Amino acid sequence: MDCGVWLGWGVNQKTALLFAGQGTQVVGMGRDLAEAYPVAAGLFRRADEVLGMGLSGVCFGGPEAELTRTENAQPGIYLASWVAFELLREVVPGLAFGATAGLSLGEFTALAAAGAMTFEEGLQVVRMRGRFMQEACDATRGSMAAVIGLDEGPTREVCAEAGVTLANLNCPGQLVISGEAGRVGKAVELARAKGARKAIPLAVAGAYHSPLMASARAKLAGELGKVGWREPVVPVVSNVTARPHGDPGTIAGVLVEQVTSSVRWEESMRWLLGQGYTRFVELGPGAALAGFMRRIDKAAVVLNVSDVATLAATATALRGQG
Repeated sequence: MDCGVWLGWGVNQKTALLFAGQGTQVVGMGRDLAEAYPVAAGLFRRADEVLGMGLSGVCFGGPEAELTRTENAQPGIYLASWVAFELLREVVPGLAFGATAGLSLGEFTALAAAGAMTFEEGLQVVRMRGRFMQEACDATRGSMAAVIGLDEGPTREVCAEAGVTLANLNCPGQLVISGEAGRVGKAVELARAKGARKAIPLAVAGAYHSPLMASARAKLAGELGKVGWREPVVPVVSNVTARPHGDPGTIAGVLVEQVTSSVRWEESMRWLLGQGYTRFVELGPGAALAGFMRRIDKAAVVLNVSDVATLAATATALRGQG
């Protein structure tokens, strides 16, 4: 789909689009948008055609166990996020944005929104990414845990002692660790002993963004090699480097590295803030990224689009702020 040129209103306030990552999936996501907007219904039908499966039915009706499987959750979130993006462009003609970013899986949606690949290419590659990561989960005994209220330094000490990885640096006071299940359990105890307000095991299929995902890397590289990468028309901030992607020839390599690397989300957002971005619109299920941004910079304007109500509210806010 044509990504167009982002000119028009909005030039007085720099706006970045943020795309949801895995874990935000919920049965029913996108259903009210598809019922209210023909464009959304068409995108869900198109996704089913491209993948040769009823992804829309899994998104709309579950069951939850089927939706949360990595191979379904990843394309489902990508699709729901893309629908939110396209509808925002429809209801706010001339939508202007100067950068995109996405949490882990969301980086693929961010790249598609910036024109680096097509919607269809992104959908196919995230379906395979999810499958490869599910295979890695099935072959290992991994888990993750959220560490709340402990700084990065002490958390890194916990990781080193327990033999786990610092997987996500989301925002001040919210980090995620990842690794072999027994070691994560030990890390949870150590984090609590060091003064973490909370250390909570997460209900996930495996140890994302850790060496336990290594088997997915080579397989993903093969799929990414099929994408016709193009220069993004706006900067797309990489989870791995916390800086924009370079030329199209390097995007695939960084996305492969992302599978086992830490997600440097707070640093990515601080880079955008440092570039003068003051308004952030989260697209996709939930509002986790909006919550992170409020903890990173309380002065930032944060909006989100996940359903009919939030689409209307965000459209009204954007038109009013100009």
